[in-house]
Amino acid sequence: MSVKSMDDLFLHLLKDMYNAEKQLTKALPKMAKSAASPELKTAFETHLKETEGQIERLESIFDMISKPARGKTCAAMEGLVEEGKEAMDEIEDPEVLDAALLAGAQAVEHYEISRYGTMAAMATQLGLTDATKLLQATLAEEKKTDELLNKLALSSVNKKAA
Repeated sequence: MSVKSMDDLFLHLLKDMYNAEKQLTKALPKMAKSAASPELKTAFETHLKETEGQIERLESIFDMISKPARGKTCAAMEGLVEEGKEAMDEIEDPEVLDAALLAGAQAVEHYEISRYGTMAAMATQLGLTDATKLLQATLAEEKKTDELLNKLALSSVNKKAA
């Protein structure tokens, strides 16, 4: 896809995030299954449900701009998911694995927070008011998830792993 305008760039990022969220719907159940901490497992399961809603929001934005809901491989998310797979394959201590899964999940959240913040600003600039609202709703969810993961890291998961 050739990017020649802000509209093109917005569509490019929309496709990227659509694919990223689809990748997460496959990774989160595996992460939940691998988590030893019940709280971490629940956090992953809850975020899976949120991610499915975020995909629906992205599909609504595709509709708003009259484009088909199609993803473009998100290499960043591919790399983050691969790191998680490596941790699940290589780390035997369940408490250390929880710390690694949590750290990986926070890296995912930080990527998503960055992207959704950027896309919301672009949508505003492009006059896509309804898209801006949807992107801001997703951004708020991503920030809330990051705060929850940070709280889990500080209160229990990292302490147990240490």
